Amino acid sequence: MEGSKGGGGTGGDGPGRDARPGAEGRGSFSSGRFLARAAFLTALLTAAGALLGLVRDQAIAHLYGAGPDTDAFLVAWTVPEVAATLLIEDAMALILVPAFSLALARRATAPALDPDPVRLLVRSTLPRLFLALSAGSALLVATAPWVVAVLAPGLPEPGLAVDCTRLTATCAFTFGMAGYCSAALRAHGSFTAPAMIYVAYNAGIITTMLLVRGRWGVRAAAAGVAIGGALMVLVQAPVLWRRLRARRPVDVTAAGQGPKDTGGGPPVALALLAPVIVFALSRQSQVLIERFLAAPLPPGAISHLNYAQKVAQIPMTLSMMLCTVTFPVVARAMAAGDTERARRRVERDLALAGIIVLVGAATVVACAPQIIEVLFQRGAFDPADTAATADVMRVYALGLLGHTLVGALVRCYFSAARPLWFPAFAMLTGLALTTGVGTLLVQVWGVLGIAAANALGITVTAALMLHRVGRHSVPVSLRFMTGGLVKLGAAAAAATGSGWLCGALVPSPVLGAMAACVVVSAVFLVIAHALRAPETDTILRFLTRPLTRKLAHAR
Repeated sequence: MEGSKGGGGTGGDGPGRDARPGAEGRGSFSSGRFLARAAFLTALLTAAGALLGLVRDQAIAHLYGAGPDTDAFLVAWTVPEVAATLLIEDAMALILVPAFSLALARRATAPALDPDPVRLLVRSTLPRLFLALSAGSALLVATAPWVVAVLAPGLPEPGLAVDCTRLTATCAFTFGMAGYCSAALRAHGSFTAPAMIYVAYNAGIITTMLLVRGRWGVRAAAAGVAIGGALMVLVQAPVLWRRLRARRPVDVTAAGQGPKDTGGGPPVALALLAPVIVFALSRQSQVLIERFLAAPLPPGAISHLNYAQKVAQIPMTLSMMLCTVTFPVVARAMAAGDTERARRRVERDLALAGIIVLVGAATVVACAPQIIEVLFQRGAFDPADTAATADVMRVYALGLLGHTLVGALVRCYFSAARPLWFPAFAMLTGLALTTGVGTLLVQVWGVLGIAAANALGITVTAALMLHRVGRHSVPVSLRFMTGGLVKLGAAAAAATGSGWLCGALVPSPVLGAMAACVVVSAVFLVIAHALRAPETDTILRFLTRPLTRKLAHAR
């Protein structure tokens, strides 16, 4: 899941208050200071949303365990998971951030242009999107029994899954509207409200479960998903309304350059949507395949996959924060024809995201049982569930770098006005591999085989996208990035062993996990720095800056 930030001087929007023309180098939208502040704010709010997500998952585990009721709810949760990927995290952002960036660039070069390009874009897209999302949501409610039968044939509680699916079907509408608001606000340099959406979403789910769980059972969680989706829209709509009414200029082009001509025509056409939609659906289909393969396994298999994936993907979510902030920057650079600025930004983002996700993956592999025991082992979630979930989580962690690279690289391919088909081809290739290998391995390794197939498929997708990004999109140096990632991977492997040993020597799960996290981070940075891995100096300077300042002050 990806968050965003808030900005633009619209009553509490945060860093964007400095995003005005002529402010380059003094806190403008593309300046390092602005990006750092925006990334920090996004990370902070996303961490809050992730923490509430853990509380949500802990509540589900405590109240419903890892049995047939939870499996039924998780099948229904497939709807908001697909909707989040398609309508918030991938397709909507990948389509609309470049479109709004281009409209803002046109407004900046011709402020008196009538009609206003931004408002024209809203008028041409929002009404049609509203009708399409409403129809899609109604269709899901009507076809819920068939949806459940396709997603999880042989499920022990299909009737309960149908009820939950009808409640979560509203997310097809609310997530779409939330994604539209998020994309528009990010392009404007506003990041606070979009970053708050998962805080609102998870708060809605938790509150609903606590209030009505006694009467509705696991259906209360599904109702909470519907309420949380509505809250996602409510936290953003007023901010976007003020931004659109203000018609305030935004610094959206490279210095001395205007927006690149894309040949005219509507900014968002069906031909442009197709490659993004195919990519997003293919990416989310990994979850559908996992649950399809796990449905015939013993009860609890889907739950173990879900809990393992949710925890394992936290490092990936945090690693994507900087890419989320800088995506509009890359889109503006590509619109202005400044591919060199886009290349520098992308190479830094890939290295920094790799550092964060590899430290997280090493920590997950090193102390997965301790993490799961601390987070979930209570109530109906017993030690056997902890052991099974920890095993799955360790296998999932092997694919975290691939997931992060795919999420970061796709922004390169889709940063121009006309999205390319190659990411969809790469994702379909990885999906086919996941399906074929998962079908074979599930017969031998059960749920672990499904997780292994996921890691293999997404890693192959990432390799394909990294290999071709320089030809099709931003001219990233393949040799530089591949060498850097190999060095970071070597550091992560060494750090994993150190963390595993540390966790085994400390009997307390809480203290063991904390000690392993510290040791993994320290060993990783030392080895990565010794190997001259990219951006490790940046991380070390950031970490040692307070100490350096104190020493300088003491002198």
